[in-house]
Amino acid sequence: MPLVTTKEMFQKAYDGGYAIGAFNVNNMEIIQGITEAAKEVNAPLILQVSAGARKYANHTYLVKLVEAALIETDLPIALHLDHGDSFELCKSCIDGGFTSVMIDGSHHSFEENIELTKKVVEYAHERGVTVEGELGRLAGIEDDVNVSDEDASYTRPSEVEEFVTRTGVDSLAIAIGTSHGAYKFKPGQKPQLRFDILKEVEERLPNFPIVLHGASSVIPEFVEMINQNGGNMPDAIGIPEEMLREAAKSAVCKINIDSDLRLAMTGSIRKYMAENPAHFDPRQYLTPARAAIKDLVKKKIVNVLGCDGKA
Repeated sequence: MPLVTTKEMFQKAYDGGYAIGAFNVNNMEIIQGITEAAKEVNAPLILQVSAGARKYANHTYLVKLVEAALIETDLPIALHLDHGDSFELCKSCIDGGFTSVMIDGSHHSFEENIELTKKVVEYAHERGVTVEGELGRLAGIEDDVNVSDEDASYTRPSEVEEFVTRTGVDSLAIAIGTSHGAYKFKPGQKPQLRFDILKEVEERLPNFPIVLHGASSVIPEFVEMINQNGGNMPDAIGIPEEMLREAAKSAVCKINIDSDLRLAMTGSIRKYMAENPAHFDPRQYLTPARAAIKDLVKKKIVNVLGCDGKA
């Protein structure tokens, strides 16, 4: 099966009341863990690559690794650019085989965001590629995305119709209280998603796929694993999974997960190296790390996203 766009999978997710997991990938073991999990529960997948991942692993290597996953799993998989911040970056990914791109113009003014997003949409649609836009800004740090609490802003529902109509985007990322990275909230601050904003966006954009970024739960098991083996991650708090389950039943068709993957891999490696300090073969510590990612992704697909059996 070749790579697919997000168009058909989003329509099925919208109609079925579930969400597709969009998992960030950086190397072979992460791709293997994610796709092996999805294969076992027969789930569609979005594998997404950030600008930072392209710099680290190289565009060609990542594309070929995803193509290998297609051969091994025969699943519907979309290859997506996460947080593209320029037309040139989106164009490079479109020309290089991606089937979906995100153009994040949320740091621009409303009019500038529309202008940039529309330019990407026109180029992408001519080549059969789908486009995700963004309104509102999530706080937090992830790769090249760094937004302070002061600069973060909720999506204004009053703007979504005009933005979607004028740009022609295929999906829209909105800010309703999620945030990037593991340190999502200040000590004592309780995580809360603005479902009132989500509901109003749904009403203004009927039958239109919505995206949630920064939706890792920062699973305590992995934080503790890191802290018990030389790490220091105080007050790392993520989005409660029950809130994400509720969002997945709404117009939210794509939920992004990155930090949880990093924590699972790092926690597993730290634990292995602490227990086996004399070992130096990467295969020995990357094998349990890959297994940790696989286990995490299966649980996310079944318990949070609800897209198991939907491939």
